[in-house]
Amino acid sequence: MKIMNAFKNFANDESGAVTVDWVVLTAAIVGLGLVVMNTVGAGVTNLGNKVATDLSNTDFTFEGR
Repeated sequence: MKIMNAFKNFANDESGAVTVDWVVLTAAIVGLGLVVMNTVGAGVTNLGNKVATDLSNTDFTFEGR
């Protein structure tokens, strides 16, 4: 019966369940972040290149104070 009690105690022990939940939640957030960066990254790069091109083609003249 001691073995059965040990198995019951092991099956009912939930001390590591919260850790597993946090690991799964963290992995999901990291995965979502990677998907968003993959989706948005090209657009951000293109926008940055357009801004850089526009700024390099602009003639800034400053008149005296």
